[in-house]
Amino acid sequence: MAVNQDLVGREFPPTTPYLVGREKVREFARAVFADAPQHTDVEAARAAGFADVVAPPTFAMVIQDHTLQQLLAEPDSGIVLARTIHAEQKFSYTRPIVAGDELTGQLRVTGIRMMGNNAMITSEAQITDAEGEHVVTATSVLLVGADDSAEEGAE
Repeated sequence: MAVNQDLVGREFPPTTPYLVGREKVREFARAVFADAPQHTDVEAARAAGFADVVAPPTFAMVIQDHTLQQLLAEPDSGIVLARTIHAEQKFSYTRPIVAGDELTGQLRVTGIRMMGNNAMITSEAQITDAEGEHVVTATSVLLVGADDSAEEGAE
């Protein structure tokens, strides 16, 4: 089964709100070697003008992952996880993510580019806070490899 071209423009329902926890921010910061004190020290974050510890920029991927799971679970997508890699990622922030934020993501597939039998699927997750205000747009590109049977049929 090939990647379904009709995915372009498809929007998924908003995810369940994700409460950003202080310890999750600290754990994530350690995992990605983000050693600025505002990522782990509440007082340093407050001195910098934030209400609590500030998540490293790539933390938005935690929320975006919930949206991508919806896409991967779509029965008509033609996406097979075993043949999929995360090829590209970018973030466009309105404001940083801070511990205590309650964030919701909504995914929209914005493009599919075919490269032979492979597909590059671009999607954008709009991540908003509890008031519905934009926090970050997380854009990712998934590379889905060709189905082996499609290649065999081409011989």
